[in-house]
Amino acid sequence: MSRPPTLLLIRGLGHSGTTILDLALGAHPLVMGLGEAARILKTPEPGEEQRGPAMLRGSQRQDRLCTCGATAKDCPIWGPALEWLVAHDHLSLPDKMQRLMQFSSAMPSATGDPHRVIVDSFQDELVLPQAMPDQLDVRVIHLVRDVRSWLHSRLKPARESAQPLSELRTLLRWWYVNRKFDRALQRCGRPVFRLGYEELALQPERSLQLLCDWLALPYADQMLSPGANSTSHILSGNRMRFDPARSRAIRYDAAWMASNDWLLRTALLIPAVAGLNRKLVYSNDVLQSLV
Repeated sequence: MSRPPTLLLIRGLGHSGTTILDLALGAHPLVMGLGEAARILKTPEPGEEQRGPAMLRGSQRQDRLCTCGATAKDCPIWGPALEWLVAHDHLSLPDKMQRLMQFSSAMPSATGDPHRVIVDSFQDELVLPQAMPDQLDVRVIHLVRDVRSWLHSRLKPARESAQPLSELRTLLRWWYVNRKFDRALQRCGRPVFRLGYEELALQPERSLQLLCDWLALPYADQMLSPGANSTSHILSGNRMRFDPARSRAIRYDAAWMASNDWLLRTALLIPAVAGLNRKLVYSNDVLQSLV
């Protein structure tokens, strides 16, 4: 009997590049990306009946498109998985993930060989790194975006919210969530790879080579063109997965560097923020830290 594939979990704060990394990894012939699979598998709470995961158990199976081009109902992975899920929603998240891995493993890779890695990129989830069975090879990428770049993407909606101290709350969220994830993942007992979004987007080839080495996979150039080559089956994730222009290549939006926003200019003056930014974003010596 063949060995089960590695379960690779991409975790971190939202808006940090998890979808493009999922697509890039899914362009490797031996890797299948499943997007925010754990978000779909998680049993909906009361009041969440109209949200995506609950709707995928019903009417949205006919309408929601997978990145493979089929509807959820007709996707060779999600079709049978969602049908099974309706009758087994009482099971734990780890049990559901193991079943999804079985559905995925039944589909051969582009080379005809079994997939060696299955990717879940539901960034907010911390149960699976600790609760999956010990005999399964589970690995985690902690993906973190430079605090200044992340703030640049989030400050406009924060200010529009009209909450008191919205800007400082946003900065605190970056520090608090990434620190919490770092501590939890370092205790989970699984191999963890810290990857900065800046490393990935500014030096994609080198970063993906490092990830392939860590996963014991041969490097594949197809990963540099995710949109054209990804064989992922993503039902939930950033909408850019359906945008050919944005998913064609891994690119870096450096607009924050031209910003005069006071918070972007002062964020790294806070020692705790600066230290965490260096530790989590620039730990692989792929490029010099942007400080």
